[in-house]
Amino acid sequence: MDNQRFFIWAVFGFMCLLNYQAWIQQNAQNYQYMDRSVETTQDTKQNNRSSLEDNVPEIIDMQTSPTNRDAGLQQKNDTLGTDIVKIKTDVLEMSVNLVGATIQEIKLLNYPISKDKPDDLVELINQSINNYGLIQSGIRASDKKQEANHLVKFSSDTKNYELNFDGDLIVPFRWESGDGISVEKQFILKQGNYNIRLEQIVRNDSNQEWRGAQYSQLVRRVNKDDRSMFDVESFSFDGPIIFDGEKSEKVDPSDLLEEGPLKYSASSGWLGTIQHHFVTAIIPGTDNEFRYQINADNDKIIANLIGPTQSVYPGENIRFKTNVFTGPKLQSQMEEVTPTLKLTVDYGLLTLLSDPLFWLLSFIYSYVNNWGFSIILVTVFIKLLFYKLTEKSGHSMAKMRALAPRLKSIQERYKDNREQLGRATMELYKREKVNPAAGCVPMLIQMPFFLAFYWVLLESVEMRQAPFIFWLTDLSSRDPFFVLPLMMAGAMLVQTKLNPAPADPMQAKVMQIMPIMLSVMFAFFPSGLVLYWVTNTILSVMQQWLINKKLGVNVTEGHSSG
Repeated sequence: MDNQRFFIWAVFGFMCLLNYQAWIQQNAQNYQYMDRSVETTQDTKQNNRSSLEDNVPEIIDMQTSPTNRDAGLQQKNDTLGTDIVKIKTDVLEMSVNLVGATIQEIKLLNYPISKDKPDDLVELINQSINNYGLIQSGIRASDKKQEANHLVKFSSDTKNYELNFDGDLIVPFRWESGDGISVEKQFILKQGNYNIRLEQIVRNDSNQEWRGAQYSQLVRRVNKDDRSMFDVESFSFDGPIIFDGEKSEKVDPSDLLEEGPLKYSASSGWLGTIQHHFVTAIIPGTDNEFRYQINADNDKIIANLIGPTQSVYPGENIRFKTNVFTGPKLQSQMEEVTPTLKLTVDYGLLTLLSDPLFWLLSFIYSYVNNWGFSIILVTVFIKLLFYKLTEKSGHSMAKMRALAPRLKSIQERYKDNREQLGRATMELYKREKVNPAAGCVPMLIQMPFFLAFYWVLLESVEMRQAPFIFWLTDLSSRDPFFVLPLMMAGAMLVQTKLNPAPADPMQAKVMQIMPIMLSVMFAFFPSGLVLYWVTNTILSVMQQWLINKKLGVNVTEGHSSG
């Protein structure tokens, strides 16, 4: 029975390692990029697929201009032009090109890439070669002359817009066909929010029915970064994600290159791309069924959607609505757009535990305004929640320690008869009403909470660059000076001294080494996670010490004074 506690510790360490590896496997992608020599062939194939039926708009291919479909005009980076409109809120800075009213740059003003360079901001969309990205939108029409797609040029009233008031900032862009059809594209932003409401208003001042559909398209380069065990973010998933109305799914770009585009239809779906703590997603603003397509073009992801065909009769207008969420994975904001967008925060198999843990963390943070202290208080809460259970196991561990001298005597007496040794040991446990397995229960209970907390601290953007105290300036990365891992090793060594030692000398030595091994492994875990385990271990030590003292157990000698 002494083997059980040793086994639990071994399983715990192994599960920690497996969980880390599982996170790497789930998020790391070995992207297979096509050789640029086949680019022309792929372009040709895509051009051939870009036909438009008279009354059923098809999804626009990025590579083909819908205004010059027959000629198969290639869209190059330099076709966007230089007429730029700047839009700024308290959290976003956008650049919109008048060609297609295309979003070609989005900076997150409150999220620097690193704390060392506060002016070097995270850019989710950027037209530069190394970080290529565009958010395109437009209108497909049965008559291509009445089509305000992402390659026609819009007009704007001014070149600069800034939100400096509490309300909606409406940025309009206008286009006219010349035969009575006009389109006004509006970007609507609000203070402190990362959701961009896109509205496209089609007015029909002609004498004929207009038929068409709205579409949106996200183009982004997928970067292949070098993986490093010292950088958790280097293993994060960077690529497309979809929600098909029932479930969310990360899409491997290499699968798209090998198997072709992914297509589906859904009335409550969305698509986008994610990169660890950030997401760019396009969410239709209606319950109509949309058609979705995700494709890979060399090292770029092309994700688009198109709605059903609508009619606008002479003298009438129609308003198409879409949401574009581009920013950090703030769950409260994403739920306001659509509850399913929260699925981009992936807590893995332990979501049922991670969600309430994150809620509790956030609730406490709203009062203490420090994520480190929130972690400590959540740990205290979990300890209090299972206090009675751990108290019973603590009593069992104390009794086991008090029996240590008698167990040693039995081992010496029957050292040459293992069967008799086992029988005498079990009789002693039965006579003293001690259950040696009871001490393993608290650790078994803590394992899922520990692993759930692991995912919360890794996936929650709120932990990104969140300071605690002194040298701990980022709870989502490792302790730079390894102070917490050393504290963890010390606390766990004290814990082993308070608990009964295994009968097997070899196991006893391993149990002494285990705290060192785990602290080395934890040294590269997020410091917030190590803070949780240090706090938990210290609380466990205090609880066991009080129980031992209450029962009169001499810690140094391992026997009862009573």
